[in-house]
Amino acid sequence: MPTETGYDPSLGSKFVFVTGGVMSGLGKGITAASLGRLLSNAGFDVTAVKIDPYLNVDAGTMNPFQHGEVYVLRDGGEVDLDLGNYERFLDEDMTSDHNVTTGKVYQHVIERERAGDYLGKTVQIIPHITDDIKRRVREAAEGSDVCLVEVGGTVGDIEGMPFLEALRQFSHEEDDEDILFAHVTLVPYSQNGEQKTKPTQHSVKELRSIGLQPDILVGRCEDRLDPHTKEKIALFCDVPTDAVFSNPDVEDVYHVPLTVEEEGLDEYVMDQFDLAADALPESERSTEWRDLVTRERTGEVDIALVGKYALEDAYMSIHEALKHAGLEKNVDVNPLWVDSEEMQDHHEDRLQEADGIVVPGGFGSRGTEGKIEAIRYAREHDVPFLGLCLGFQLAVVEYARNVLGMESAHSTEIDEDTPYPVIDLLPEQYDLEDLGGTMRLGAHETEIEAGTLAHDLYGDTSCTERHRHRYEVNPEYIDDLTENGITFSGKAGNRMEILEYDDHPFFFGTQFHPEFRSRPTRASPPFVGLLEAVLDRTETDGHGERTTDSDSGVDAEEVTN
Repeated sequence: MPTETGYDPSLGSKFVFVTGGVMSGLGKGITAASLGRLLSNAGFDVTAVKIDPYLNVDAGTMNPFQHGEVYVLRDGGEVDLDLGNYERFLDEDMTSDHNVTTGKVYQHVIERERAGDYLGKTVQIIPHITDDIKRRVREAAEGSDVCLVEVGGTVGDIEGMPFLEALRQFSHEEDDEDILFAHVTLVPYSQNGEQKTKPTQHSVKELRSIGLQPDILVGRCEDRLDPHTKEKIALFCDVPTDAVFSNPDVEDVYHVPLTVEEEGLDEYVMDQFDLAADALPESERSTEWRDLVTRERTGEVDIALVGKYALEDAYMSIHEALKHAGLEKNVDVNPLWVDSEEMQDHHEDRLQEADGIVVPGGFGSRGTEGKIEAIRYAREHDVPFLGLCLGFQLAVVEYARNVLGMESAHSTEIDEDTPYPVIDLLPEQYDLEDLGGTMRLGAHETEIEAGTLAHDLYGDTSCTERHRHRYEVNPEYIDDLTENGITFSGKAGNRMEILEYDDHPFFFGTQFHPEFRSRPTRASPPFVGLLEAVLDRTETDGHGERTTDSDSGVDAEEVTN
């Protein structure tokens, strides 16, 4: 059936393969996601696939300091943080099938070989590995008008060679009008201020040496590419001049769709795919994104993020969820990094500058005492507080220690011999030997008690949020905790999911990770509630003289999850 734009998806998906050159971390994922946002605005169904050439089956065992946050999908898939960018930009829920790793591919092929599925053939990279890669891309693209496929790493990496070979084969198996190759490269300045094209030339040469000719080149640069620079790139890389686009630095990644739209990247792609006639007229395309990210802010707030990984990418979704809440409340949010390992001696000096406090999730014992002190500071000084996953659990620990007098109360994850195991595995988890088997992953429903803060925030008696944790509030201590001020306003059977502290402006914790479902156009309720409480506080007491107007170490325990 044709879509509302008149495009008939039965004709099959169009594919944009996005590769990167010169160096990693250029932002090819954001570039691809921004293109996807614009195509979606034009009325097309867009999906994305992220190819990660590492041997891990998924990102679940990777240390956040080395690789950034582990993003969790609705089906429980633990994936690269780029999938989070695609979900936020496209406002679409991805699945594990949208993340292809070397580990997944090889595991599947070897399992098939062991089962005798190859009928005695010699199993090789070509065709068996490449065929599996192509199969995964096609299956993930089913039902979409356009599928964006980002290949992680840079061209020339040995890990990525089977994937690039698979894409080369893919381009021969599909019609030319259904395939585009977009290559993102660095265009640096020389000391005399000249934009240098040589890195791009060498990167394209590397790409062409393996049989791939880019159709589109996107130059990542400090400023827009000069017309002369575009012409030079086009000449030496054998692409039309109007196929060379700028993607300059911007203050906020949410401005990238506006930049590439001004460059005409989306219109060029639609022309090459012969989709321009099927797109919504410009007057009918959604302007919600542009209106939202360009709206003038009326104030700013500082939120302390108390964690142990000195890397912004380790808490990317939390940063973004705070930003989304700021968009909704029309304020800029400045995240203040607070190292939980150093905070026991200096936490008051660091936290007193903040308007609100967030204690995020994590695994392992390092930095937990600092997080507990931050939670205590928030509770005793009426500072709006949001605890996420481990932050939720440590809020229970802090309350048991400092209000109920349960000295040395703790989680058995941190202290197996604690006399007060207020956080523990549930009985049904005791006999599971595989650590992965004890994990609660993906989207689960939480029942919310009417008349509570959680009910006010979510506006409903239930919510569905994503989880990534192993330990729970110990049922044996729930009566003690709830008799003295804590309310567990969200539950899933015998699992405590949401806590509130009654005698506080905003003291809220979630066992789940609401940041994973937050979107620029649909901010997460707990984060919005945090900012509302912050703004109420700044209006009433002038805290911070604001008004609404205006890890370097890696522990083994942390990578086991």
